[in-house]
Amino acid sequence: MQRGGKRTPGILSGAGGLLYGVVSFGLIIAGWWLLALTNLVGEGLLPTPSEVFSTWWTLMATESLWLDIALSTRRVLIGVFTGLALAIPVGFVLGWYAPVRKFVDPIINFFRALPPIALIPLVIVYFGIGEPARVSVLTYAAFFSGIIVIYEGIKLIPPIYIRVARSLGARDSEIFRRVVVPAALPHVLTAFRVAVGVCWTTLVAAELVAAQRGLGAVIVSGQNYFQVPKIFVGIIMIGTVALVMDKLLRVITARLLSWQETLG
Repeated sequence: MQRGGKRTPGILSGAGGLLYGVVSFGLIIAGWWLLALTNLVGEGLLPTPSEVFSTWWTLMATESLWLDIALSTRRVLIGVFTGLALAIPVGFVLGWYAPVRKFVDPIINFFRALPPIALIPLVIVYFGIGEPARVSVLTYAAFFSGIIVIYEGIKLIPPIYIRVARSLGARDSEIFRRVVVPAALPHVLTAFRVAVGVCWTTLVAAELVAAQRGLGAVIVSGQNYFQVPKIFVGIIMIGTVALVMDKLLRVITARLLSWQETLG
């Protein structure tokens, strides 16, 4: 509550967003349940939500599904931070220096179009079948998804900001530090969100590299033994953890960019 009896908009907005999320997922689960009960997909091909929940509980209790979640999350985080640690400086250089961008942009877009799963044979050749191979696939995905967002964002900085700073006597280094970097911060944070989503999308491909544990390995194991509920568990857990991470990034972004006005 604020002074004068007014409610805090942020609290209402957060509660409303949570309500919408609960309702939307509730409708999906209800539709899924009805579809499973009708057997339109085929018997045994679409488990009910209760069967999937039972499988999830069993995997958590007997097969350490929590460890798979932790390992996959760690791989994604390493891939995201490594990829963006490379993408941020490169993105700033490409956004700031137009000649360099024009020279490098075709190369960036060429590699960005390559699906990480297509690179797995080469990854195995160069990195073997250990953890570095899996992390390298995720780093690749994070780098090429994040760098585009960063340098395109820097290109969109209004030139008037640069001209005003120069008219006030600012040197290029000062303009870069005091104008470009703050203006690019929203795009860097957006790059984090995009990279997290892309890395979770790429996770199954990364864990095809002889991974014994991880959510991708859970899905592959379910496929190999035709355990459809297990496949659903792996898919749902990937989506759930990715959603939680995205929500956390949204909260961090809102706090860091509280000075910005948004449409909500």
